[in-house]
Amino acid sequence: MPLLTVKTEGEVEIEVRRSRFLCALARVSSDAEAQDFVARRRALHASARHTCSAWIAGGHEKGYDDGEPSGTAGAPMLQVLRRRELTETVAVVTRWFGGIMLGAGGLIRAYGSAVTEAVDTIGVVELRPMLVLTVDVDHAHAGRLENDLRGLGHEVRDIRYGAEVAIDVCVPEPDRDRFVARLTDLTGGRAAARESGRTFVEVPIPSR
Repeated sequence: MPLLTVKTEGEVEIEVRRSRFLCALARVSSDAEAQDFVARRRALHASARHTCSAWIAGGHEKGYDDGEPSGTAGAPMLQVLRRRELTETVAVVTRWFGGIMLGAGGLIRAYGSAVTEAVDTIGVVELRPMLVLTVDVDHAHAGRLENDLRGLGHEVRDIRYGAEVAIDVCVPEPDRDRFVARLTDLTGGRAAARESGRTFVEVPIPSR
């Protein structure tokens, strides 16, 4: 299953029958990080009547109504995150009451719509796990090899110059053997690759 999360931290506001719903989204990796983000949003908008939240992170799912009728805020917010298959993501909706009662159904729609609008506006990315392979090559062939690697669509993370040139390249784990074989072809065996870490590469996901 792909690992999907929001492209960046951001916020989007909607208005429903004079009530303002400000949804903020962020990446988090644990309950503690999610709770910290909620606390910061609550402090930022201390005058608001409700600061409702939902998150999926670190293998946990949580939703909180913060004074709204039970099941009218946290649950629909969490449902949007599930439906969009997001993880490592927290949503916080700050509500300012506009004087018109929305009823349970109206609140469910409003909180769900606020999160949906925010996800659509901010965008979603897939975090693809990658190996970081360090390619060691002599100075005479480094420039040509860097261009070849970029031309083949590989992300070059870093280049370091010493006795040899070390080029850090992101490679999907299933493609490791193919990459090494291609590297041998490109350099006539003059370059060697060694695993030096793991990372994630962000791939944008089209809006639904």
